[in-house]
This record gives sequence, C-alpha cells and structure tokens, in this order.
Amino acid sequence: MNRRDLITLFGGIAVAWPFRAPAQQADRAPVIGLLHSGSPEQNRGRLAAFRKGLSEAGFVEGQNVSIEYRWAAGQNDKLPALAADLIRRQVNVIATPGSTDAALAAKAATATIPIVFAAGSDPVALGLVPSLNRPGGNVTGVTSLNTDIVAKRLEIMHELVPQAARYFALVNPRSVLAEPFVRDLEAGAASLGIHIEILPASTAAEVDAAFAQVPQQQPATVLLVNTDAFFFSRRTEIVVLAAGHQLPVMYDNREYPAAGGLVSYGADFFNVMQLAGVYTGRVIKGQKPADLPVMLATKYEFVINLKAAKTLGISVPLMLQATADVVIE
Repeated sequence: MNRRDLITLFGGIAVAWPFRAPAQQADRAPVIGLLHSGSPEQNRGRLAAFRKGLSEAGFVEGQNVSIEYRWAAGQNDKLPALAADLIRRQVNVIATPGSTDAALAAKAATATIPIVFAAGSDPVALGLVPSLNRPGGNVTGVTSLNTDIVAKRLEIMHELVPQAARYFALVNPRSVLAEPFVRDLEAGAASLGIHIEILPASTAAEVDAAFAQVPQQQPATVLLVNTDAFFFSRRTEIVVLAAGHQLPVMYDNREYPAAGGLVSYGADFFNVMQLAGVYTGRVIKGQKPADLPVMLATKYEFVINLKAAKTLGISVPLMLQATADVVIE
C-alpha cells in the first residue's frame, strides 16, 4: 500500500479578516472556541496534533492565543447551547477538529464568526460548504472524504477472514455520519456479494446489546464500527467487548488497534487534526474561510494488531502484513 502525501491546497488569498468584536480590547490575544461532541480525556492525542498545527501557524496556547473548550461528552443535543455560549464569549474563530456534529451546530449558530472543521464525510453533502474549492461563507476546514474507504475496509476483512459468512456494522443512528456510511457500506458490500446487517447503538447499553446480538460463530462473523465520536470515546470498552465475544472487528483509526483491537483502515487523524490547527491559525492571521479551499486528506493508514489476531485464531497473510502501514506485535 502506497502512503500518499496530503493535498494541502494552501493557496488562499490573504485578506484582512476582523477577528475582534468592537467591545473587545485591541491588545487582547485572539481566542479560539473549540467545540467538540466528545470529551478531553479521550482526545488528548488529537488535541496535541491540533496544537502542533497551531504552532506551525505561529500560535501557542497560553502565549499568544487562548482556547475556550466546550465539550458535549457524547451528548450531541448539548452542542447548540455550547456553540451559542462561544458566540456570547465573542471568540475569534470556532474550531471543531474531529467532530462533524459540532461543525454543523456551529454553522447553524453563526454566519459571521469563522469556523474551521475537520470532518470525516463530504462537507458539501452535509451542507457545511457549497463547494470544496470555493467555500464562499464563514466555514472551511479539512475532510478525509474518500468514497472508497468503506469498500476498502470490507475488502480487508474479506481477505483477513475469508470464511466469514455474516457481516455486521455498528452504527450510531444519531450521528450525521451514519447515513453516508451505511450508503457506502451497502454499495461496497454489493460489489463483493456481501450482505450487511446494521446494529444501531447510541448509548452504552445499546452498544452492549448490539454485541450480544452478534452470533459467536467464530471465525465466520465479522463486525465493522462506523466513524463516530461516541464510539471513539468508548473505544476501550468496545475493544474489550469484541475480545470477549471473540469477534474480528474493523475500526476506522489506529487508536483502536493501539487499545487492543484487531485492525483499522482510515485517514491519519493526527495529520488531519494538525492541518485543522494550521488552518485555524491562518484564519486568526486574517484569511477568510471563504478564500481557503477545503483541504482533502489523502493519507490513509492500515494498522494490524497481530497479538489480537493470534488471540482470535486468525492467521494474517504475509502479503496483508506487508501492505500495512503499522503492524503491532
């Protein structure tokens, strides 16, 4: 598997952007409002990557920029109120790195304060921007949009567990990413002659119930977990459930295999967060989101945990290991 560079599209036009409200003092350091549907404890690595991007743009938290954090802790219905609170705080820019639901809440709350997102789906289809090249409004950011990702995850699982007879997918129906994921999943499954059974879950109890529905016909049953902030916040519990049910599971990012999960394929989220930090810094410096094309992440990671595979009784083909970006032993 070839590792590709990120298409940064950093050719925006530098123009003045008023990032202080009249009531704010001219000598005050700019303020970033960071809005997220998850929790800080579960996003430490991603926050570090976001801050790294900020530093590349010339901003260091606590020195020449401050950050107001608003976390929904898995309760997306709180996002509108949290967004409104940031607007009252008169932040200079709202950043929603790694939280598509937060980006939509921010966009619904303001048409004037700049917004920088990092989304895992098509921002045009979601209504965040009218165009990737010409965002046009107060919103821009980074997307890991790739319609082939879900199909690739299915292909990997088909190769890893060729005798699998049933495929399940854990999906949070309350997430804006659920519908596009299911659509892409069904299209990819049709091309492979696979039938997908959807397991909806948006609470801890429903996640437990979903795993209980999967028959233990190992190794003839596999599961895919959709990209979702709630699932990510409970990744340790989900990995433990998968191990307890002796279930091969495909995840969307490296932090699941790092926690003991079997395999993941998806965008390098740390780079995506870093780029979101760079864009946030560029907006603070004065560039308008309307003039900053949405960046397309084209760097993806394939991670295999051989220890988890051995526990499941799965022999990972050497060719598959050779194509992995990271092999955990």
